[in-house]
Amino acid sequence: MKLSDAAHLVGKLHGIAGDLPNPHLLIGPFVRREAVLSSRIEGTQASLSDLVFFEASGESSAEVSDVREVANYVHALEFGLKRLDKLPLSLRLMKEMHSRLMKGVRGETLTPGEFRRSQNWIGPPGCTLTDAVYVPPPVDEMKQSLDAFEKYLHASSNLPPLIRLALIHYQFEAIHPFLDGNGRVGRLLMTLILCSEGLLPQPLLYLSAYFERHRAEYYRHLLAVSQTGAWNAWIEFFLTGVAEQSQDAIQRTQKLLGLWKRYRERLRAVRSSPTMLELVEHLFSSPAISVSQAASRLKVTYPSAQKAIERLVEMNILKEATGRLRNKVYVAREILRVAEAESVT
Repeated sequence: MKLSDAAHLVGKLHGIAGDLPNPHLLIGPFVRREAVLSSRIEGTQASLSDLVFFEASGESSAEVSDVREVANYVHALEFGLKRLDKLPLSLRLMKEMHSRLMKGVRGETLTPGEFRRSQNWIGPPGCTLTDAVYVPPPVDEMKQSLDAFEKYLHASSNLPPLIRLALIHYQFEAIHPFLDGNGRVGRLLMTLILCSEGLLPQPLLYLSAYFERHRAEYYRHLLAVSQTGAWNAWIEFFLTGVAEQSQDAIQRTQKLLGLWKRYRERLRAVRSSPTMLELVEHLFSSPAISVSQAASRLKVTYPSAQKAIERLVEMNILKEATGRLRNKVYVAREILRVAEAESVT
């Protein structure tokens, strides 16, 4: 994959993101899709449907611990994006995101929010340091590497931004500064860098879908850089992912934007209330909701929220998902289908 091809597609996505009528309209589906796929690389089995149902109800048909890990990823990413307004990309921000990522889930005993104070290693389950596939730098060297890493994040560079991003991702994974959660934090960082350096105005490009599809190759390329300095192969693999996921994001954005326009036209045609219009906007952030959530987020009474939801059910924009008489959860299945689809081509 040529750098020019990847850069062209990122530029095209930048233009589309910049033209969105509401710049934050479509961030939610992309953030949640990324959370599911980045966590899946690490072994979780939760789907996007599981996640949005859990967010709306606190319940899940999937393993609850898996869904919590994915929900934590959403919180960590949203926190990081918000903090970028006040705090530069830094080791401090990485630790703050890691703390949120690991809260109350597998790995929470492994010093969340703190860089490791002991040696870690990478290999098959149960392997020891002596038969590890990869051993990150010892703690003293890790501290020096992190200092250099942070300086590099802020240094001016003549390298094309996408190649620099490939180098940064490798370097973070090679340092492996946390006892757990390094892969997810490394992928979170890519999103923050794309936005903080102005490559994208909104966080719409994520590589976890590509890395998850090519998981073995992803790990093999990272290891090959460490073992043999195979930078060219890693960068080409990375740029291919950027191009593929930029194209996917362009198509997914266009489909979601088309849905949004169609819903608004239908609502205006029947002279819907402002509450219904606002509720539809919210569904593009998270396509599952309860009446109590709708009332809280729209700052309306429970009956008003219930009436708006019932009207959207009549219009087939929402569908009740539990079959219960109480504590119902409603899902915008068309929005969820576009966000969850493996491919939108």
